[in-house]
Amino acid sequence: MVENYRPDVKYRLGVDYESLAAINPRVVLASISGFGQDGPYRDRPGFDQIAQGMSGMMSVTGKPGEGPMRAGAAIDDMAAGLYAALGVLTALLEREASGRGQWVQSVAAARGHRVDGLPGRALPDRRRGSRAGRQRPPDQHADFGLPDRGRPHQRRGGRAGDVAQAVRGGPPPRSARARGVRHGPGRSANRSALNAELARIFSSAPSDEWIERLNAAGIPCGPILSVDKVFADPQVQHLGIATPVQHPTLGEIRVIGQAATLSRTPARLTSALPAAGAHNDEILGELGYPAQRIAQWRSEGVI
Repeated sequence: MVENYRPDVKYRLGVDYESLAAINPRVVLASISGFGQDGPYRDRPGFDQIAQGMSGMMSVTGKPGEGPMRAGAAIDDMAAGLYAALGVLTALLEREASGRGQWVQSVAAARGHRVDGLPGRALPDRRRGSRAGRQRPPDQHADFGLPDRGRPHQRRGGRAGDVAQAVRGGPPPRSARARGVRHGPGRSANRSALNAELARIFSSAPSDEWIERLNAAGIPCGPILSVDKVFADPQVQHLGIATPVQHPTLGEIRVIGQAATLSRTPARLTSALPAAGAHNDEILGELGYPAQRIAQWRSEGVI
Protein backbone atom coordinates (compact mmCIF):
# COMPACT_ATOMS: atom_id res chain seq x y z
CA MET A 1 0.00 0.00 0.00
CA VAL A 2 1.23 3.49 -0.89
CA GLU A 3 -0.03 6.72 0.68
CA ASN A 4 0.93 10.34 0.07
CA TYR A 5 -1.06 12.15 2.78
CA ARG A 6 0.16 14.43 5.50
CA PRO A 7 1.33 12.27 8.43
CA ASP A 8 -1.83 12.55 10.54
CA VAL A 9 -4.31 11.58 7.82
CA LYS A 10 -3.47 7.86 7.74
CA TYR A 11 -4.21 7.57 11.45
CA ARG A 12 -7.60 9.27 11.04
CA LEU A 13 -8.43 6.86 8.22
CA GLY A 14 -7.15 3.83 10.11
CA VAL A 15 -4.60 2.92 7.42
CA ASP A 16 -1.45 3.54 9.45
CA TYR A 17 1.11 0.75 9.52
CA GLU A 18 0.24 -0.54 13.00
CA SER A 19 -3.44 -0.88 12.10
CA LEU A 20 -2.69 -2.58 8.79
CA ALA A 21 -0.09 -4.94 10.28
CA ALA A 22 -2.60 -6.05 12.92
CA ILE A 23 -4.79 -7.31 10.05
CA ASN A 24 -1.99 -8.63 7.84
CA PRO A 25 1.57 -8.85 9.27
CA ARG A 26 2.96 -9.22 5.74
CA VAL A 27 1.74 -5.79 4.61
CA VAL A 28 4.28 -3.28 3.30
CA LEU A 29 3.17 0.35 3.68
CA ALA A 30 5.00 3.08 1.76
CA SER A 31 4.53 6.66 3.00
CA ILE A 32 5.72 9.46 0.73
CA SER A 33 5.68 12.90 2.35
CA GLY A 34 7.16 16.32 1.87
CA PHE A 35 9.02 16.50 5.18
CA GLY A 36 8.81 13.13 6.92
CA GLN A 37 6.56 11.47 9.47
CA ASP A 38 7.89 13.35 12.50
CA GLY A 39 9.98 16.37 13.39
CA PRO A 40 9.32 20.13 13.43
CA TYR A 41 8.07 20.28 9.81
CA ARG A 42 5.97 17.10 9.79
CA ASP A 43 2.64 18.95 9.39
CA ARG A 44 3.75 21.29 6.63
CA PRO A 45 2.29 20.78 3.15
CA GLY A 46 4.89 20.17 0.49
CA PHE A 47 5.10 20.15 -3.29
CA ASP A 48 7.96 19.61 -5.69
CA GLN A 49 9.07 23.23 -5.86
CA ILE A 50 9.28 23.43 -2.07
CA ALA A 51 11.50 20.36 -2.10
CA GLN A 52 13.69 21.83 -4.83
CA GLY A 53 14.19 24.99 -2.78
CA MET A 54 14.84 23.37 0.59
CA SER A 55 17.08 20.57 -0.69
CA GLY A 56 19.61 22.98 -2.23
CA MET A 57 18.73 22.07 -5.79
CA MET A 58 17.46 25.49 -6.85
CA SER A 59 20.54 27.20 -5.42
CA VAL A 60 22.75 25.41 -7.98
CA THR A 61 20.36 25.68 -10.93
CA GLY A 62 20.24 28.63 -13.32
CA LYS A 63 22.56 31.12 -15.00
CA PRO A 64 25.52 32.75 -13.23
CA GLY A 65 24.59 36.09 -11.72
CA GLU A 66 20.89 35.29 -11.51
CA GLY A 67 18.82 34.02 -8.63
CA PRO A 68 17.84 30.41 -7.90
CA MET A 69 15.88 28.59 -10.59
CA ARG A 70 13.55 25.60 -10.43
CA ALA A 71 14.11 22.61 -12.71
CA GLY A 72 11.65 22.37 -15.58
CA ALA A 73 10.42 18.93 -14.49
CA ALA A 74 9.04 17.88 -11.10
CA ILE A 75 12.32 16.11 -10.35
CA ASP A 76 11.92 15.85 -6.57
CA ASP A 77 8.39 14.46 -6.88
CA MET A 78 9.69 11.77 -9.20
CA ALA A 79 12.72 11.06 -7.03
CA ALA A 80 10.64 10.66 -3.88
CA GLY A 81 8.42 8.12 -5.67
CA LEU A 82 11.40 6.23 -7.07
CA TYR A 83 13.12 6.04 -3.70
CA ALA A 84 9.89 4.80 -2.15
CA ALA A 85 9.64 2.12 -4.84
CA LEU A 86 13.22 1.01 -4.14
CA GLY A 87 12.40 0.84 -0.44
CA VAL A 88 9.31 -1.25 -1.17
CA LEU A 89 11.34 -3.67 -3.30
CA THR A 90 13.85 -4.01 -0.46
CA ALA A 91 11.05 -4.68 2.02
CA LEU A 92 9.47 -7.28 -0.27
CA LEU A 93 12.80 -9.04 -0.70
CA GLU A 94 13.37 -9.09 3.06
CA ARG A 95 9.83 -10.41 3.55
CA GLU A 96 10.77 -13.52 1.58
CA ALA A 97 13.09 -14.44 4.46
CA SER A 98 11.19 -13.11 7.47
CA GLY A 99 7.58 -13.42 6.36
CA ARG A 100 6.90 -9.95 7.77
CA GLY A 101 6.24 -6.61 6.16
CA GLN A 102 7.30 -3.18 7.38
CA TRP A 103 6.85 0.57 6.96
CA VAL A 104 8.80 2.32 4.18
CA GLN A 105 9.18 6.11 4.35
CA SER A 106 10.39 8.44 1.61
CA VAL A 107 10.86 12.20 2.06
CA ALA A 108 10.84 14.65 -0.84
CA ALA A 109 12.15 17.93 0.59
CA ALA A 110 15.04 16.47 2.52
CA ARG A 111 16.20 13.74 0.18
CA GLY A 112 14.75 14.48 -3.22
CA HIS A 113 17.96 16.10 -4.43
CA ARG A 114 21.03 13.94 -3.81
CA VAL A 115 23.68 16.54 -3.04
CA ASP A 116 27.29 15.51 -3.54
CA GLY A 117 30.26 16.19 -1.33
CA LEU A 118 30.58 16.83 2.36
CA PRO A 119 28.12 19.02 4.27
CA GLY A 120 29.40 22.58 4.19
CA ARG A 121 31.08 22.19 0.80
CA ALA A 122 29.11 23.76 -2.01
CA LEU A 123 28.47 21.95 -5.25
CA PRO A 124 29.93 23.15 -8.55
CA ASP A 125 27.65 25.49 -10.45
CA ARG A 126 25.16 23.82 -12.75
CA ARG A 127 23.72 25.62 -15.76
CA ARG A 128 20.34 24.46 -16.96
CA GLY A 129 18.21 26.50 -19.32
CA SER A 130 14.44 26.77 -19.13
CA ARG A 131 12.16 28.78 -21.33
CA ALA A 132 9.89 29.50 -18.40
CA GLY A 133 12.68 30.79 -16.19
CA ARG A 134 11.81 30.45 -12.52
CA GLN A 135 8.12 29.74 -12.96
CA ARG A 136 5.97 26.86 -14.17
CA PRO A 137 5.65 26.82 -17.96
CA PRO A 138 2.29 28.38 -18.95
CA ASP A 139 1.33 25.54 -21.32
CA GLN A 140 2.28 22.61 -19.07
CA HIS A 141 -1.31 21.53 -18.50
CA ALA A 142 -2.06 21.73 -22.22
CA ASP A 143 0.13 18.65 -22.66
CA PHE A 144 -2.55 16.70 -20.77
CA GLY A 145 -5.49 18.28 -22.58
CA LEU A 146 -6.21 20.61 -19.64
CA PRO A 147 -6.54 24.40 -19.65
CA ASP A 148 -3.69 26.44 -18.20
CA ARG A 149 -4.70 27.57 -14.71
CA GLY A 150 -2.18 30.39 -14.35
CA ARG A 151 -1.29 29.44 -10.78
CA PRO A 152 1.31 31.48 -8.90
CA HIS A 153 3.99 28.82 -8.47
CA GLN A 154 7.54 30.13 -8.32
CA ARG A 155 10.35 31.76 -6.43
CA ARG A 156 9.52 34.91 -4.49
CA GLY A 157 12.09 37.32 -3.15
CA GLY A 158 11.81 38.36 0.47
CA ARG A 159 13.95 41.05 2.09
CA ALA A 160 16.30 38.51 3.68
CA GLY A 161 16.27 35.62 1.23
CA ASP A 162 14.16 33.76 -1.29
CA VAL A 163 10.94 31.82 -0.75
CA ALA A 164 9.71 28.89 -2.81
CA GLN A 165 5.90 29.03 -2.92
CA ALA A 166 3.27 26.92 -4.66
CA VAL A 167 -0.47 27.48 -4.96
CA ARG A 168 -2.61 24.59 -6.18
CA GLY A 169 -6.13 24.30 -7.55
CA GLY A 170 -8.63 27.10 -8.03
CA PRO A 171 -8.70 30.61 -6.56
CA PRO A 172 -6.68 30.41 -3.32
CA PRO A 173 -8.42 32.48 -0.62
CA ARG A 174 -5.92 31.32 2.04
CA SER A 175 -3.04 32.57 -0.08
CA ALA A 176 -4.84 35.83 -0.67
CA ARG A 177 -5.50 36.42 3.02
CA ALA A 178 -1.91 35.62 3.99
CA ARG A 179 -0.51 38.16 1.54
CA GLY A 180 -3.30 40.73 1.62
CA VAL A 181 -4.10 40.10 -2.05
CA ARG A 182 -7.45 39.37 -3.66
CA HIS A 183 -7.50 36.73 -6.38
CA GLY A 184 -10.05 36.15 -9.07
CA PRO A 185 -10.39 34.77 -12.59
CA GLY A 186 -7.95 35.65 -15.32
CA ARG A 187 -4.74 34.84 -13.47
CA SER A 188 -3.34 33.08 -16.52
CA ALA A 189 -4.05 36.01 -18.85
CA ASN A 190 -2.54 38.43 -16.34
CA ARG A 191 0.40 36.27 -15.24
CA SER A 192 3.06 38.96 -15.72
CA ALA A 193 1.11 41.64 -13.87
CA LEU A 194 0.25 39.23 -11.05
CA ASN A 195 3.86 38.16 -10.64
CA ALA A 196 5.01 41.77 -10.58
CA GLU A 197 2.48 42.59 -7.87
CA LEU A 198 3.42 39.54 -5.82
CA ALA A 199 7.12 40.41 -6.18
CA ARG A 200 6.38 43.88 -4.78
CA ILE A 201 4.44 42.44 -1.85
CA PHE A 202 7.00 39.77 -1.00
CA SER A 203 9.79 42.35 -0.96
CA SER A 204 7.99 44.22 1.83
CA ALA A 205 8.91 41.75 4.59
CA PRO A 206 11.73 39.33 5.47
CA SER A 207 11.53 35.86 3.94
CA ASP A 208 11.31 34.21 7.38
CA GLU A 209 8.18 36.22 8.11
CA TRP A 210 6.56 35.17 4.83
CA ILE A 211 7.39 31.51 5.46
CA GLU A 212 5.80 31.70 8.91
CA ARG A 213 2.69 33.48 7.65
CA LEU A 214 2.19 31.20 4.64
CA ASN A 215 2.69 28.00 6.62
CA ALA A 216 0.25 29.24 9.25
CA ALA A 217 -2.31 29.66 6.45
CA GLY A 218 -1.62 26.13 5.15
CA ILE A 219 0.10 27.34 1.98
CA PRO A 220 3.06 25.23 0.80
CA CYS A 221 6.27 27.24 1.03
CA GLY A 222 9.82 27.05 2.30
CA PRO A 223 13.17 28.80 2.07
CA ILE A 224 15.47 28.39 -0.91
CA LEU A 225 18.59 27.11 0.80
CA SER A 226 22.16 26.94 -0.41
CA VAL A 227 23.69 23.48 -0.19
CA ASP A 228 25.80 24.31 2.85
CA LYS A 229 22.69 25.49 4.73
CA VAL A 230 20.60 22.41 3.94
CA PHE A 231 22.33 20.37 6.64
CA ALA A 232 21.76 23.06 9.28
CA ASP A 233 17.99 22.93 8.76
CA PRO A 234 16.14 21.62 11.86
CA GLN A 235 14.14 19.01 9.91
CA VAL A 236 17.21 17.68 8.11
CA GLN A 237 19.00 17.36 11.44
CA HIS A 238 15.99 15.69 13.04
CA LEU A 239 15.81 13.08 10.28
CA GLY A 240 19.54 12.35 10.61
CA ILE A 241 20.09 12.58 6.88
CA ALA A 242 23.77 13.51 7.26
CA THR A 243 25.29 10.36 8.75
CA PRO A 244 28.72 10.43 10.48
CA VAL A 245 31.26 7.83 9.32
CA GLN A 246 35.00 7.38 9.79
CA HIS A 247 37.33 8.20 6.91
CA PRO A 248 40.84 6.68 7.00
CA THR A 249 42.57 10.03 6.48
CA LEU A 250 39.96 12.73 7.15
CA GLY A 251 38.61 11.31 10.40
CA GLU A 252 34.89 11.70 11.02
CA ILE A 253 32.93 13.03 8.06
CA ARG A 254 29.22 13.11 7.24
CA VAL A 255 27.67 11.54 4.17
CA ILE A 256 24.12 11.32 2.84
CA GLY A 257 22.12 8.45 4.30
CA GLN A 258 19.75 6.14 2.47
CA ALA A 259 16.87 7.82 0.67
CA ALA A 260 14.19 5.42 1.92
CA THR A 261 13.83 4.44 5.58
CA LEU A 262 12.61 0.97 6.57
CA SER A 263 11.04 0.66 10.01
CA ARG A 264 12.16 -2.86 10.96
CA THR A 265 15.36 -3.35 8.94
CA PRO A 266 16.86 0.14 8.57
CA ALA A 267 20.03 0.60 6.52
CA ARG A 268 23.33 1.47 8.20
CA LEU A 269 26.29 3.35 6.80
CA THR A 270 29.43 1.82 8.29
CA SER A 271 32.28 3.39 6.32
CA ALA A 272 33.21 6.20 4.00
CA LEU A 273 33.89 5.67 0.31
CA PRO A 274 37.16 3.69 0.06
CA ALA A 275 40.20 5.26 -1.58
CA ALA A 276 41.21 4.11 -5.05
CA GLY A 277 42.83 0.69 -4.81
CA ALA A 278 42.00 0.19 -1.14
CA HIS A 279 40.75 -3.36 -1.79
CA ASN A 280 43.25 -4.41 -4.47
CA ASP A 281 44.90 -7.07 -2.30
CA GLU A 282 41.58 -8.62 -1.27
CA ILE A 283 40.04 -8.68 -4.74
CA LEU A 284 43.14 -9.89 -6.60
CA GLY A 285 43.77 -12.46 -3.87
CA GLU A 286 40.24 -13.82 -4.31
CA LEU A 287 40.96 -14.10 -8.04
CA GLY A 288 43.93 -16.36 -7.26
CA TYR A 289 46.90 -14.01 -7.70
CA PRO A 290 49.72 -14.58 -5.19
CA ALA A 291 50.73 -11.83 -2.77
CA GLN A 292 54.20 -11.58 -4.37
CA ARG A 293 52.72 -10.87 -7.81
CA ILE A 294 50.34 -8.25 -6.36
CA ALA A 295 53.26 -6.55 -4.57
CA GLN A 296 55.24 -6.53 -7.83
CA TRP A 297 52.38 -4.92 -9.71
CA ARG A 298 52.12 -2.27 -7.01
CA SER A 299 55.87 -1.50 -7.17
CA GLU A 300 55.69 -1.22 -10.96
CA GLY A 301 52.70 1.11 -10.79
CA VAL A 302 50.40 -1.36 -12.52
CA ILE A 303 47.92 -1.08 -9.67
